[in-house]
Amino acid sequence: MTFQKVRKAIFPVGGLGVRFLPATKAMPKEMLPVVDKPLIQYAVEEAMAAGIEQFIFVTGRGKSAIEDHFDRSFELEETLAQRNKKAELSMIASLLPEAGQVAYLRQQQPLGLGHAVWCARHLVGDEPVAVLLADDLVKADKPCLAQMIEAYQQVGGNLTAVMDVPKPHTDKYGIVQPGETRGRLVEVAGLVEKPSPAKAPSTLAVIGRYILDPAIFAELARKERGAGNEIQLTDAMAKLIGRQPFHGYRFVGRRFDCGDKAGFIEATIAYALEHEAIGKATRDMVRRFAEGLERDGA
Repeated sequence: MTFQKVRKAIFPVGGLGVRFLPATKAMPKEMLPVVDKPLIQYAVEEAMAAGIEQFIFVTGRGKSAIEDHFDRSFELEETLAQRNKKAELSMIASLLPEAGQVAYLRQQQPLGLGHAVWCARHLVGDEPVAVLLADDLVKADKPCLAQMIEAYQQVGGNLTAVMDVPKPHTDKYGIVQPGETRGRLVEVAGLVEKPSPAKAPSTLAVIGRYILDPAIFAELARKERGAGNEIQLTDAMAKLIGRQPFHGYRFVGRRFDCGDKAGFIEATIAYALEHEAIGKATRDMVRRFAEGLERDGA
């Protein structure tokens, strides 16, 4: 069976980034750089590599830097051209989607991820859509979303990326009640948002990559509040269980929680270690720090 192509992606970028204050007081958290790219660029490049054709950003106040980042900068381009910086010119040109591929809309109230996705309903229409959270950075040889789209063509319905987490951390995630497992696909028999470890049905957690059937918008339109008094995307997805196919996909790759300071630092080190220009210097630096900690008994 062939399912409709996934052509569109939603990027919810309206959050306040409170955990990264004061850095995010005047800069969107999605623009925080991991080495030399902002988080949102990693997410957009992942979507491009998966064949996404239309990019929908759900923004909020103070997010204009994201729009500027994915637009041309004529002054910068002219300066680089005058200095014969061909590599840099090529690099900034490569990060720009084609004209007409990008749309921006406002989430006027911070009512949760489900509400942010619902705000994009008219731009999505009656077709499946991917959702990527820039906070979740996935380092993989084959982009996580590309893996998921291949799996989606087998099962359709709703699909989310999943990974096992330590049991004490289940209250930070949407947790899957697993059904039948087939390779990397896990049937979702139930879904609970941020359960306590004692009540969690498993340790299989949803991370910020989704492919959603358009039926999700009717559920989100009910605007029912869940955990944190927010409109939760996982709650709406759970209501579609039994009505549509719903699977988790155990992706191949390493996920970094860049909404957390320690996770952000871990991602920066991991990417710096493999960076063409600074990889060796980073390895030497990490080694010196490790030797110093060992010497100090830390």
